[in-house]
Amino acid sequence: MTQAHAAPPGPTSATPARRRAWLPGTLLWQTFLLVALLLILALGAWSQIFRYFQEPARARDVAQMVVSVVNLTRTALINADFDRRIDLLIDLAALEGIRIYPAEATDELVPLADTRPLRLLMADVRRQLGDHTRFASRWKSLDGFWVSFRLDPEDAQDEYWVMLPPERIENPDSFGWLGWGSGALLAALLGAYLIVARINAPLRQLARAASIVGSGDTPPPQEEDGPQEIALVARAFNRMTSNLARIDEDRALILAGVSHDLRTPLARLRLGIEMSGAPESEVTAMVTDIEEMDRIIGQFLDFGRGDAQEAVSPTDLVALVREVAEPYRLRGVDIRLDLPDILFAPIRTLSIRRALANLIDNALRYAGGNEALDVRVDADASFARIEVADHGPGIPEDEVERLRRPFTRLDKARSNTKGAGLGLAIVDRVMRVHHGRLDLLPREGGGLRAVLCLPVAAPAAGRDKMRRSESGAQRES
Repeated sequence: MTQAHAAPPGPTSATPARRRAWLPGTLLWQTFLLVALLLILALGAWSQIFRYFQEPARARDVAQMVVSVVNLTRTALINADFDRRIDLLIDLAALEGIRIYPAEATDELVPLADTRPLRLLMADVRRQLGDHTRFASRWKSLDGFWVSFRLDPEDAQDEYWVMLPPERIENPDSFGWLGWGSGALLAALLGAYLIVARINAPLRQLARAASIVGSGDTPPPQEEDGPQEIALVARAFNRMTSNLARIDEDRALILAGVSHDLRTPLARLRLGIEMSGAPESEVTAMVTDIEEMDRIIGQFLDFGRGDAQEAVSPTDLVALVREVAEPYRLRGVDIRLDLPDILFAPIRTLSIRRALANLIDNALRYAGGNEALDVRVDADASFARIEVADHGPGIPEDEVERLRRPFTRLDKARSNTKGAGLGLAIVDRVMRVHHGRLDLLPREGGGLRAVLCLPVAAPAAGRDKMRRSESGAQRES
């Protein structure tokens, strides 16, 4: 197996994440926020359209009311006796809230606000009462809606100010549409959420099923009902998983035949060489080549077999490391163990055994037997780690990712080595199946630290398989 130093993450890998950090992570909420934004914009546009066409009609109604009040007030003042005018003004103020004051040249006035509804209102009132009509929002110190009128349109000296109560001018329901609009918006948003959630639910199920496939398991069949597009995707996914399961079965059958058809002749060949009577040095060399061929065949089988059929179960990593290291110690390999008392992790036991044995074999092959190997087990809150450290030569940093691919070797650095270049690819695949990772780090003083990082908590697919295994065991008991 080829060793390598870990490559640093690319500088641009986090840029898209930073660019989309303000967006929610799920398709459901991204689509819902987009629909909500469109609904809010549509509601705002419709409210502006409504106001634009509603304001002229409202202005005409208010103008007609103002003109009626002014005309009635003028008529009352004209027909009333001069001595009775003061009593009439008092009655209008008390009963109708209408105040009337004679206009003077020294009047302090504040004009009305320059808004479209008031401009429409003033234009309509002037059209009916005359261009001499004036308006104000404050007369002297009194705030209100003030409009001037003349008892005689030709007599500018006989002019009065009339103040109408603000509630007669202002629309009491000017903001009432906001309540109805908000209610309609909430109803539309609720409907949008239900629609998006209905579309998103089968996508979430497909994502979970795809995750199960990625972990090496076979997911349950997906429901093929619902909208036509979703049903087509579910049907294609079910067909894909069925084909994958059939391919796995065919692969297992082929591998079983390969193991028998290749290793049996190798065993006969080795026996024949050992009984040939050739010089011992030649026999040893040929037997070594046969063992190397057998080992390469084993690597091909391990790489092709995969780990999908093995169940995940809580395993003591300390005991597993001791069991794997013991045969090497019996052969005279100097392995120093740094282990805790006990450390459990949910793993596929046989797969981790093969991965750890590959790392030890790799260290022995490339670092030689003169230096001791250090095997260490520890853990933190997220990962349990099995580390194999050697004193072999290093690998250029830019070759790390290439060497993770199968059938890849760095012969320039390891020119005296044999193998198919599958060891690192096998270990990397085992770690990906476990939702962990293989870290290849430089060792202080020279060498390599190969670290298997295993999640402390079992992946969802592994937990489901463990529960199924436990329930099956309970039924059998």
